[in-house]
Amino acid sequence: MRVLLSLLLSAGPALAEPAIPRFVEEPGPGSTYAGGWEYMVGGGAASFDCDADGFADLLLAGGEAPARFLRNRSARGGPLDFAAEPSGLELTAVNGAYPLDVDSDGVMDLALLRVGETVLMRGLGDCRFARANEDWGFDGGDAWTTAFAATWEVGADWPTLALGTYIDRTQEDFPWGSCTENRLYRPAGKGFAAPLPLAPSYCALSMLFTDWNRSGQPALRVSNDREYYKGGQEQLWHIAPGEAPRLYTEAEGWARLRIWGMGIASQDLTGDGYPEYFLTSMADNKLQSLAATDAPLLPRYDDIAFARGATAHRPPEGGDLRPSTAWHPEFADVNNDGLSDLFIAKGNVSEMPDFAMEDPNNLLLQRPDGSFREAAAEAGVASLVTARGAALADFNMDGLLDLAVVNRNAPAQLWRNAGGATGHWIGVRPRQPGPNPDAVGGWLELRQGERIARREITVGGGHAGGQTGWLHLGLGAGTEAELRMIWPDGEAGEWQSLPADGFWTLTRGAPPQQWRGR
Repeated sequence: MRVLLSLLLSAGPALAEPAIPRFVEEPGPGSTYAGGWEYMVGGGAASFDCDADGFADLLLAGGEAPARFLRNRSARGGPLDFAAEPSGLELTAVNGAYPLDVDSDGVMDLALLRVGETVLMRGLGDCRFARANEDWGFDGGDAWTTAFAATWEVGADWPTLALGTYIDRTQEDFPWGSCTENRLYRPAGKGFAAPLPLAPSYCALSMLFTDWNRSGQPALRVSNDREYYKGGQEQLWHIAPGEAPRLYTEAEGWARLRIWGMGIASQDLTGDGYPEYFLTSMADNKLQSLAATDAPLLPRYDDIAFARGATAHRPPEGGDLRPSTAWHPEFADVNNDGLSDLFIAKGNVSEMPDFAMEDPNNLLLQRPDGSFREAAAEAGVASLVTARGAALADFNMDGLLDLAVVNRNAPAQLWRNAGGATGHWIGVRPRQPGPNPDAVGGWLELRQGERIARREITVGGGHAGGQTGWLHLGLGAGTEAELRMIWPDGEAGEWQSLPADGFWTLTRGAPPQQWRGR
């Protein structure tokens, strides 16, 4: 009953069938994620603005080749134009990257996940970066690192970081059961203390700090690859200030779930104020929704993927009917109708014969009743290249979300969103003074009539890559946006109305400022 009621409540100002966006593939960035078996996973894309011009730049993992930084030179509303430039980020063995202002100086930093030492790179301004492990007391280890998440614990000036690792790469012939230890890094002074183990660890491929119960205290979700662990499962960790991390148990409502966990995406789809979670896997993707919202609130989830039409378990077209392999998932409103859609990057691990080799990406468009319909081929993004990581961002700042996809052993691809029948939109960037300037852990709320759409500001999830910058909200027929921020400490800002079709910075304690662009 709760799911059916929420489906009705989630209906927004959209048509019965969603408008199909039209994506145009443009010249690629000249980057390939390549390498042997240690690069069968990963291949992430990081999207962030490192020269303060409002346009999102890119870093693409290279695997055995150097990572590739791409400065965004696009004209507003024009073709996508990225130029490769030296940045200091061109390390080899990079399989993923996440942007985060670690030291809260207003200049974006990056965490580079690697087959080997994880490296934190300090932003120096104008898209230049330098290694910061030693300065920040960060022990990057020597593992096959495949997952990352970050949050700010209550009262902390520096973030808490979580790193997820994969199999013991020294045991190439016998990798099963050799998952290595995940780590939690807490602040100490102007940097980090020695890492704490997150044991047991089960070959993590995605992590996300998320306030699943709206308690104000984020927990850590970990999605694990059952291909290599023995006796493992998906995990949810209590991360309470001043306490050692501990797992949620079955007695607390956490049900045992075993999948080939590869990526996590979160969004409040039902309108009940709590995020749903899409978990990518091989063949059996999950869309989880809280089973009940009565007190006491327990982390018990129903799988609503089938009911919503969001299973994405087989190729949506072509002659290969074997099960799909899904990697990076991302919720975003690609047609600006006010409803969150879902992109899923697809591709066989290598040559796994039981899974589809021709496995196009999915673009699931949400209907007003909360169900989804497949539209990747119609929209022009159903590539058959073997995909891994991805990023949906408005690269040319025209109010339409574009797409970058990292492919394994093939060049990365770029698509410009050329429109179609789309609605109004707004771009918002929350800012607050002091630590955690990007308000990680806060919630942005958009009110349209009786419906409130909520966006949790997180660092992590996806598959091996993440984004910072403008939060894109579709408005459908609405010509203004009624917004408020719930800041990371729980303080709710005032509701304020802003005109549609523009970019706004919401600075805590100050009036909104419109970005005019270059």
